[in-house]
Amino acid sequence: MQTLLKILLRYSNFLVFIVLEVAAFLLISLNSAYPRSSMLSTANSVIAWQQEQINDIRGYFRLRSINEQLAEENIELRNRICSMDSAQNGESFHYATAKVVQMTTDQLHNYLTINKGRQDGIQRGQGVRNSEGVVGIVRTVGQHYSVVLPLINTQSNISCRFAKNDYAATLQWDGKDNRFAQLTDVSSHMVVNPGDTIITSGLSPVFPEGIPVGIVESSYLKEGDSYYRIRVRLNTQFKRLKYVEVVQNAHQQELEELTHGMD
Repeated sequence: MQTLLKILLRYSNFLVFIVLEVAAFLLISLNSAYPRSSMLSTANSVIAWQQEQINDIRGYFRLRSINEQLAEENIELRNRICSMDSAQNGESFHYATAKVVQMTTDQLHNYLTINKGRQDGIQRGQGVRNSEGVVGIVRTVGQHYSVVLPLINTQSNISCRFAKNDYAATLQWDGKDNRFAQLTDVSSHMVVNPGDTIITSGLSPVFPEGIPVGIVESSYLKEGDSYYRIRVRLNTQFKRLKYVEVVQNAHQQELEELTHGMD
């Protein structure tokens, strides 16, 4: 206590000066239009900044809600189209929307987890796509969640074809860049050009024909080789993936059983 009193006495002149300065500032602010307006302007700027931050936060959650609504509307529209196709040519595909809750993009064996599972009709082996193109194939299924093997996994193999001439090939990933994959089994007699569109072949029950996969980035044919080395830029941007659509084929199990019966 004595120490505190000594400090106060030692700095008493300075403390009195501070008190008088604060009092003078308040008197000027209250009785002068300019300082008062300046203070109000500063306060208004702070309030405006706070309101802007609040609006940004509200906008973020509103945007997320809009994205979810758009995903549901896309599914509804796609299912209507599939119903019309089914009536015309017997196709049996249906789509279910899901949200990506976990994902890796920088490993050799990448995976992604979606928030739909067995209770939602998801089954192992079903294809997964989004609005951009092919994403992957369902590998394991739980009651509420499922794990998807994406294109950017070295164990992935997707049956594809060139949109320009229906030539079939296989898409694989070399584990280097999640933006690109390699197209194999393309014979040297084919004419391959940068910009060629690659789509799903429809030769398996996993995906219907015609889903975008990617664009030929470059091709290389060494003299004497029988097959091209083709680099494909993938349509799906995996680092930005949020919503997907699970492809459900009502005839998939039957087709797979018939195929296995011939092994």
